[in-house]
Amino acid sequence: MKKQKGFSLIELLIVVAIILIIAAIAIPNLLRSKMAANEASAVGSLRTINTAQVTYANNYPAIGYAAALNRLGGAAPCTAAVSTAACLIDNTLALGTKSGYNFSVPTSTGTPVVTYTTLANAVTLNQTGGRSFCSDQSGVIYYLLSANGCTPTGATGPL
Repeated sequence: MKKQKGFSLIELLIVVAIILIIAAIAIPNLLRSKMAANEASAVGSLRTINTAQVTYANNYPAIGYAAALNRLGGAAPCTAAVSTAACLIDNTLALGTKSGYNFSVPTSTGTPVVTYTTLANAVTLNQTGGRSFCSDQSGVIYYLLSANGCTPTGATGPL
C-alpha cells in the first residue's frame, strides 16, 4: 500500500470551519473597536477645534470666533496666517471629514462672533460611530447616543 501524502478533504473542511468560527467571533469585536477609535478621534478633534476657536478669537478680536470651520485651517504648507486661513488646525479637519466623522461649525452671524457651536456627526451611524458630539464656546463636549444631530441643549450629557 502507498503512503498517503497531503490532507484529506474532511481535514481541510474542518480547518476551514474552524477559521470561519474564529472570524465570526473576531469581526464584530473589530468593528466595535474601530467605532470606539473613531469616537475618540472625534472627541479629540472637537477639543482641537475648541482650542483653535479661542486662539482665533484672541488673534482676531474684531472678528471674534471663526464663523466657518475652514477659516481655522489652511492649505499645506500653511505659512501666512490670515483671518480666512488661520493655520490653527490640520487642513483635513478644516475640510470637515476625519476618521469617520463629519465636522461643521454652523455659520454664525454678527461681528464680532461671540458664540459658536461645533458638531461632529458619524458619516454612517452605527458603522463609523455610534454617537454624535457637539461643543460650544463653553468648551464642554456633549454627546447624543445612537443619533446624529447633537446640540448642547438637547444632548445626553457632557463627557
